[in-house]
Amino acid sequence: MSRWAVVLAGGVGSRFWPLSTPERPKQLLALVTDKPLLRDAIDRLGPIVDPAHTLVLTNAGLVKSIRALLSPIPRENIIPEPRPAGTAAALTWAARIIERRDGKDATMISVHADWSIGNDSRFREALLLAEQTAIETHSLVTVGVVPTRAETGFGYIQPSDPDSDHPSPVKRFVEKPDRERAEKMRGEGYLWNSGIFVWTVGDFLSEVKRHARELGRALAVGPDAEAEEFFGRVSQPVSVDVAVLERTRNVSVVPGNFGWDDIGTWGALARVGSKDELGNVTAGDVHLLDCCDNVVHADAGRVVMFGVENLVVVTRDGLTLVTTQEKAADLKRLLESLPSRGEDE
Repeated sequence: MSRWAVVLAGGVGSRFWPLSTPERPKQLLALVTDKPLLRDAIDRLGPIVDPAHTLVLTNAGLVKSIRALLSPIPRENIIPEPRPAGTAAALTWAARIIERRDGKDATMISVHADWSIGNDSRFREALLLAEQTAIETHSLVTVGVVPTRAETGFGYIQPSDPDSDHPSPVKRFVEKPDRERAEKMRGEGYLWNSGIFVWTVGDFLSEVKRHARELGRALAVGPDAEAEEFFGRVSQPVSVDVAVLERTRNVSVVPGNFGWDDIGTWGALARVGSKDELGNVTAGDVHLLDCCDNVVHADAGRVVMFGVENLVVVTRDGLTLVTTQEKAADLKRLLESLPSRGEDE
């Protein structure tokens, strides 16, 4: 048995503006620890996956920066995606690379580069259990996270046996619910759809061929085809959840409880960051008085705050963002509203 890891590290991370830029998106930022999120993800996998068996899929424009950040990973394992085509295409391309190098029986662990994990050892234990399940059952396995709150921003998984700590077949997937439904599902034993997947390459590619009609033309290219040809034939961007997992009945879920959270917005740092006695999460030169539950990141200059709560304040290169934690999830709308100020902006 040969084990591989695939780390998805694409995207521009616009929700972490103004700190993130197209050249330095959130996966290259030190937001949770003193290391960039991508570096944390690679180090977390290190004890169970050899760097030579780790693939990082990313935007073509980030390859040079990622190579510099991840020196133990071979250069040929930093894989640029010619265009955004969704996680179904990205993971299928990664599986074809692994099959070409190591055969269809190799196992493949897929994770994202922008997560916070509270307990690394329990995270790895869940991955290894998922791998064992994938080998024994020939199913596609996802690690479903035990919810800690009624989160409306995540998808959910209903296991066949909600009262078990063991792997079980997936009954159904549910897209992002409203709060009332999320509360109910949490009580019924649903799990968060974390996006952690484990399978053998052969089993996954068989299910892709059977179900992912959006990738039909791409799958027709020969085994020696280049990425440009494969991605260019994808009819429309689609997630692996929609293209494969929600269409097949051959999916199992392993419950996981290891402090997982998605670092999707500035507000997420209020949950996973190191807090002071009043619940503030700060980085840089920050002075607070009578303040609570704020997220403050001073990349340049000093930030002084007095008597405020639940704010997000970010400074960078003469620019300051002030918003609420709730509104921080909608920065895309803010960016679209900003007047253009030339190439520097």
